[in-house]
Amino acid sequence: MSLHVRRGEIFGLVGPNGSGKTTLLNAIAGFFPPQDGTIFFEGKDITGMRPHRVARLGIARTFQNLALFRGLSTLDNILMGRHIHMHPRALATAFYWWWAKRDEVRERRKAEEIIDFLQLESIRNEPIDAIPLGLQKRVELARALAAEPKLLILDEPMAGMNQEEKEYMARFILDVREASGTTVLMIEHHMDVVASLCDRMAVLNYGELIAAGKPRDALAQPRVIEAYLGKRHAHAG
Repeated sequence: MSLHVRRGEIFGLVGPNGSGKTTLLNAIAGFFPPQDGTIFFEGKDITGMRPHRVARLGIARTFQNLALFRGLSTLDNILMGRHIHMHPRALATAFYWWWAKRDEVRERRKAEEIIDFLQLESIRNEPIDAIPLGLQKRVELARALAAEPKLLILDEPMAGMNQEEKEYMARFILDVREASGTTVLMIEHHMDVVASLCDRMAVLNYGELIAAGKPRDALAQPRVIEAYLGKRHAHAG
């Protein structure tokens, strides 16, 4: 398959379970080096690059299954997303009050800006284990945003949410793009969300790209209907 995501767009990636969506995201983020092919980001070959190096280039992600730090507060989880911007040094630690504290204050200020942006003030100091799933999803988005990404990869950001929580998350994704011009690559099973949020989308099935383009056009393709509903429905359509 060949896929191109344009700068500043929200791009949807959909397909039946097991079609290869998360595997593709893991290859981009450096978790699973591809066996074949090449991945470029801003013209740079990042194929097989380690995840921490990919992150430093400006790619951040959320996970299909929440990967938050249990036992830590919302604020501490968000601060973990700032690690690529932190530069701990023994000398700075030795002179904490004159040096390292200034850096710590700067990072906390950035985390507080994200808390305000995503309306997480009421759970700022709550342990992550004690808050509902919908808010945990929002905290994971906040941690990814803390890295100040150029490309934000979202793996089923609305899974397990009720309708109200989905509407909040959709609005925040649009706000992220509007506020910072961040490019968003998103896996999502809710087709209404994909159709309303995404500028373009691609459909995978068994690791193969079977449709791409504007959401309405891509979802109307016979191969897409067949992948989701079977051949009988595709022929009927």
